[in-house]
Amino acid sequence: MSSPVLINLLRCGRASIARQTFSAVRCSPETSTPSGQVGGALLGTAGVRRASGSVRFDSDGSGQPVTWDSFGIWDNRIEEPILLPSSIKYGKPIPQVSLSRVGSASVLGLRKQNEDRLRIARIHDNLLYFAVFDGHGGPHAADYCCTFMEKFIRDALEEDSDLETVLQKAFLDVEKALHTHLSYFNNASFLTAGTTATVALLRDGVELVVGSVGDSRALLCRKGQANMLTKDHTPDRKDERQRIQRFGGFLSWNSIGQANVNGRLAMTRSIGDFHLKSSGVIAEPETKRVTVQHANDSFLALTSDGINFLLSDQEICDVIHQCHDPTEAAEVISEQALQYGSEDNATIVIVPLGAWGKHQSSTNIYSLSRSFSSSGRWA
Repeated sequence: MSSPVLINLLRCGRASIARQTFSAVRCSPETSTPSGQVGGALLGTAGVRRASGSVRFDSDGSGQPVTWDSFGIWDNRIEEPILLPSSIKYGKPIPQVSLSRVGSASVLGLRKQNEDRLRIARIHDNLLYFAVFDGHGGPHAADYCCTFMEKFIRDALEEDSDLETVLQKAFLDVEKALHTHLSYFNNASFLTAGTTATVALLRDGVELVVGSVGDSRALLCRKGQANMLTKDHTPDRKDERQRIQRFGGFLSWNSIGQANVNGRLAMTRSIGDFHLKSSGVIAEPETKRVTVQHANDSFLALTSDGINFLLSDQEICDVIHQCHDPTEAAEVISEQALQYGSEDNATIVIVPLGAWGKHQSSTNIYSLSRSFSSSGRWA
């Protein structure tokens, strides 16, 4: 799609923008100036500034960017530039998702140590990486995955561009490497360590692929409603339970009615837990691909079970909608989980998308005084 066509798209956003003479486009070779201005290309009366591979449009050449609220998309509390290459590729305005805007929090709870890990990174110019790992049996597996999952994703990208295939390969490869790493210590207890893994890749600001093992979750808030992108891998699922039984594993239930594989593990998929591999616990992730709708999608959230054990998916969306920015929201959610009675580590990553702040939360205002008995899995 040509630049004039894209500009015509942007003119449809709001009357105030339509009045700008975007249609008067004159193209000539670009020359960079010391200030970062791009010279030689005029976009009507709108100046263009290039920064970090993105482009900002300013209506009067002052260098002050037009916010996405001007296009009826990006809330004016988060000011981000248009991602021009992706906008041209997909034929619609796509805002840049900046890592500096991502909110995250991880709190200890009542545990002796925090075995949760999170990671936020840029793998390539057009590919962002977000991950939450909830370790158990020690932090060894979560530490290793937090450090090296990125490497195995990069390696897989050299062989295949399909992000679902990339995550499938990276999860299995990181587990093989983890086994080799832990074996060096000659300590059998290290091999019993394991971790959940919920990993999200966002390419071109639009293509979102999530891979997951265990009971950490990913949700996408669309038009104010929670949309789950992952399914917990627990013996409650018939397909997961049947695989465990087919491999010769057995299930037992604890005092609160939670099923465990061989009486030891509350999940049926994980990275690590090598003593349970022969009983059907696997590291193969389930993956899901979603096209981000920036006009409707407020945020992506990754959570460990210290949060999703106590707060429902919709409640997480509603609470986040009450917050000013993703950093505040991450702190509020993690602390709220503790207030509601969570004894586990509580970790969350919140990635703001184009409709951040656009959709109001429901009329329910959640209070920290909510009783534990009415929360989470006991609701």
